[in-house]
Amino acid sequence: MIKGVYADKLLEGRKTTTIRLGIVKPRYREVIIHGHGRPLAKAEIVDVHVKKVSELTLEDARRDGFRSVRELIESLERVYGYKLDPEDAVTIIHLRVKQRFDNLDLSDPYLGLEPADIARLGLRYLGDSLSDEEKRVLEDLTRTNSIRATAVRLYGSIERRGRVRRVLRRVLQELLRRGLIKGEK
Repeated sequence: MIKGVYADKLLEGRKTTTIRLGIVKPRYREVIIHGHGRPLAKAEIVDVHVKKVSELTLEDARRDGFRSVRELIESLERVYGYKLDPEDAVTIIHLRVKQRFDNLDLSDPYLGLEPADIARLGLRYLGDSLSDEEKRVLEDLTRTNSIRATAVRLYGSIERRGRVRRVLRRVLQELLRRGLIKGEK
């Protein structure tokens, strides 16, 4: 999750890192960036390193979209709700936006998204409108990222992949209808 103003900077390329308090060890190499109450983009984590607050540089601040180290620290203090100690650890996560979700390819059946990405978005934003079967399909797709593998695992046959595809198409249509993602022809 990234606050709105910071998310806009990331999408515009004026922000290439996110700095988090403490030692953070990302579990995935690719992440979905959320802000403004919706998914914004898929990004690749290209580097992660830990520093003390006192070791933050002007370059760290600029990569994070700030004009000065002081401005960066003040922002972190607002976000975390307390005055940072110079010895506090922060994790600097370097990101590269791979795919924005506001200009997806409407000519592609899955809008250029991976099955696992569609599944994650559906589970996060459409949970209230998904059937139990749809949830099972999407949860399995987050693990396999494969329509074929999910069809075999859940329905016992690759010939049942049409059921998986129908779930993906319904989820995409609902994400588009709700304005959570957008496409272009």
